[in-house]
Amino acid sequence: MIPTLAQVSTLNSAFEKDVEDYAAGACRSLELWLGKLEGYLEKHSVDDVRRLLAEHEMNAPVASFQGGLLTSQGDFRRQHWESFANRLSLCHTLGVSTLVVVGDFAGQLTETDFERTRHSLTEAAQRAADAGVRIALEFQGRASLANNLQTAAALVAETGHPALGICFDAFHYYVGPSKLEDLGYLTTENLFHVQLCDLAQIPRELAADADRILPGDGDFLLEPIVAHLRAIGYAGPVAVELMNPNIWQIPARQFGEIAMTALRKVLGQASMT
Repeated sequence: MIPTLAQVSTLNSAFEKDVEDYAAGACRSLELWLGKLEGYLEKHSVDDVRRLLAEHEMNAPVASFQGGLLTSQGDFRRQHWESFANRLSLCHTLGVSTLVVVGDFAGQLTETDFERTRHSLTEAAQRAADAGVRIALEFQGRASLANNLQTAAALVAETGHPALGICFDAFHYYVGPSKLEDLGYLTTENLFHVQLCDLAQIPRELAADADRILPGDGDFLLEPIVAHLRAIGYAGPVAVELMNPNIWQIPARQFGEIAMTALRKVLGQASMT
């Protein structure tokens, strides 16, 4: 497993500072936050991004995230698919192998929405494959559809496209209706990316993304997750992903050092070189 830090965890930090400061904390794998990357590219080139990553010996195997693809319609749908095409091209150019896709499932859904989702996932997977990229569907714990690991795995299996897999987010796994036995649906073939965090002293019904804390500092049982990842031989990135405004105030270098230590401890890689 590859210890990784998600740029959204230091949202107030500049793109280039994330790369520099995470690297100083012995991080060599980055989950790109597309909003930051696209902001950086307003004044820099893609070659600048490549040079920055190479200078700090930083890999960027995954980018997050693309929404609006699955059940949207009309102009809203067209805009998101155009954004998706641009981001696939950017990921391919930078050697980013996986793009996280989240569902736009809100309110009461109909059978038409189910069919549109299946069709959209197939189309998105094919477009990603054509661009030399994979997409990882992230289930959302409070969504109207695909709010649990079992359903996400079923959608991926029904689509049957090798460029479509699962993004497993521990927060959505625990605050949604997923069950411990659902971990059995994760395999080396369908698991493309993992995001870890924790939650402390907050009822899951009230928990929000802003309540995320470092893995190992809260109440989530992360050991069964890591044990399953180890059992299936998962060798991909495992990222600390936090959207906590309080943590955003911490300098990126300090966060990087603390987060890498916490993540390596959870993964059983506490000895650092």
